[in-house]
Amino acid sequence: MRRRMAVLTRDVILSEINSGRLVISPFAPDQLGSASIDLTLGSEIRVFEEGRNPIDLVENADYRDHTRVMRLDDPFVLEPGVTIHGITREIIELPPNLCGFLEGRSRFARLGLMIHVTSAFVQPGVSNRQVLEMSNVSDRPLRIHQGVRICQLVLLRTEGEAIYDGRFADQKTL
Repeated sequence: MRRRMAVLTRDVILSEINSGRLVISPFAPDQLGSASIDLTLGSEIRVFEEGRNPIDLVENADYRDHTRVMRLDDPFVLEPGVTIHGITREIIELPPNLCGFLEGRSRFARLGLMIHVTSAFVQPGVSNRQVLEMSNVSDRPLRIHQGVRICQLVLLRTEGEAIYDGRFADQKTL
């Protein structure tokens, strides 16, 4: 019998957390929605270095060669058309049969904040913090604050099991 991928609802997510198969740390029960978990922005961001030189998009391109980490002790003004990297405060540990997608929260999307440019997928079996590719698509500056519930994680059960062991498998910092 073939199973289909399905979005996990609140009661199933809570059951996975209570069994220890799904770990969100830190976690507060009020982060749990009807079919998602709110995640908060951590205390650092990564911004692009000044300059207008082209960046070569080749297989070994590394974003760290073109960016620097900044503390988010004070709000950061994200100008229109600018992209930065944020990182969730929470560490996400998924079992081999769960994967997820990071989604923006509508309250911020309606103000012009995109939470992920293209890499919203959270691989099965990860144990890391999630990097957010945050872009301002509005025509006004946006102030970015640490500790705000900035996005949500939607979980799905996979058909089969897998464990991500790629480049960002153990990512705990930007």
